[in-house]
Amino acid sequence: MKAVLYNHFGERPTFTEVPDPSPPLHGVVVRVMATGLCRSDWHGWQGHDKDIVLPHVPGHEFAGVVVAVGSDVGRFRVGDRVTVPFVCGCGSCDECRSGNHQVCPKQTQPGFTHWGSFAELVSVHHADVNLVRLPDDIGFDEAASLGCRFVTAFRALVDQAAVSEGEWVAVHGCGGVGLSAIMIARALGASVIAVDISDDKLNLARSMGASIAVNARQHDSVPDAVREATDGGAHVSMDALGSTETCNNSIRSLRKRGRHVQVGLLLADHANPPIPMDRVIADELEIRGSHGIQAFRYDAVFDMIRSADLDLRKLIGRRIELDQAADALSTMDRDATPGVTLIRVSS
Repeated sequence: MKAVLYNHFGERPTFTEVPDPSPPLHGVVVRVMATGLCRSDWHGWQGHDKDIVLPHVPGHEFAGVVVAVGSDVGRFRVGDRVTVPFVCGCGSCDECRSGNHQVCPKQTQPGFTHWGSFAELVSVHHADVNLVRLPDDIGFDEAASLGCRFVTAFRALVDQAAVSEGEWVAVHGCGGVGLSAIMIARALGASVIAVDISDDKLNLARSMGASIAVNARQHDSVPDAVREATDGGAHVSMDALGSTETCNNSIRSLRKRGRHVQVGLLLADHANPPIPMDRVIADELEIRGSHGIQAFRYDAVFDMIRSADLDLRKLIGRRIELDQAADALSTMDRDATPGVTLIRVSS
C-alpha cells in the first residue's frame, strides 16, 4: 500500500510503498477514505511521543470502510463505514469496565502506538470496543474532521466542563479543536469569546459563532481582556492549543469558581507549566484535563450535530491528496491555514 513514512524524527517523510497490515484477532483493517492532519501528528514527527517506534506512519483522525476482520470481532463486518476515537481502549481493564476507555492504561492509538492513517490501510485494535459505525448522513470527510478535534472538544465541554446555557466560554487557540469548541459551546447555549494571534482564524471563529474575538498580540494581558469583555471572567475556559502561555491565560481568564479544561497537549518545553495556584485556591477554580472520547459517546455527538444543524464542512480549511501529506506535515508549524487540513486517501 502507499503511505507516508518517516525513518527519523524531524526529517522530511517520504511517500512510499509499505506492507499492508493484517487484522489482529480482536481487530480490523480499514481502508482509509479521508484522514485529518493534526498538531499531534507534528509533535509525534518531532519525537515528542514516547510510544512512537521508527520507522513510522503517522495519522490518527480517519474514516473509511472495513476490509478485513479478525476472527474474534463480533459487531463489525467487511463493508461497514466506520470511524474511531484516537484513544482506543483494551475493553477489559478497570478503566474500560467503568466506561473510561479514553484513559485506558493499555490504550492503543493508530498513528502513535502503531502505524496510522496516512496510508491506504490502517489497523484498529479491539474493534468491538473502539469502532464507531457511521450513520448514512455523515460522510467520510465530515467523519474525519470529527477526528480528535470535534469529539475531543465535545467531551471537554459537555462531559468534563459541563457547560450550561447562558455561560461564557473562552477558547484559547482557534485551530481545529478550538473551532469545534466554539460550535459546541454555541449549540449548548453559551456565549463564546475566542482568543488567537491570527485575524484570519479569529474571523473564522466569528463565523462559527464566537461573540467576541481577542487578538492576543494586540493586548498586554489576555486575561484582563477576557474578564473585561465577559464582565468578570469566563465561567469555562479551554486551552485548545497547549502552551505555557495559553494554559496560564486560560486559568487567569476565569471568574470565581470557574472551570479550566486543558485539551491542548503540553509537550517538550511546555510539559510542566507553572500554575497560578494562589488564584485556584482563592477563587475555588476547577482544573480538569480532557483526553479524547469513548466510542459509545459518538451517538450523543451525532445527535448534537443533527439537533443543532452543525455543518462540519465549515471546519475544513483545505483538502489535499495523500502524496502531499509529507510536505503538509513537515511544514505544519509554519502553516497558518485556518481550519482543518483534510487528506483524501481513497475514492
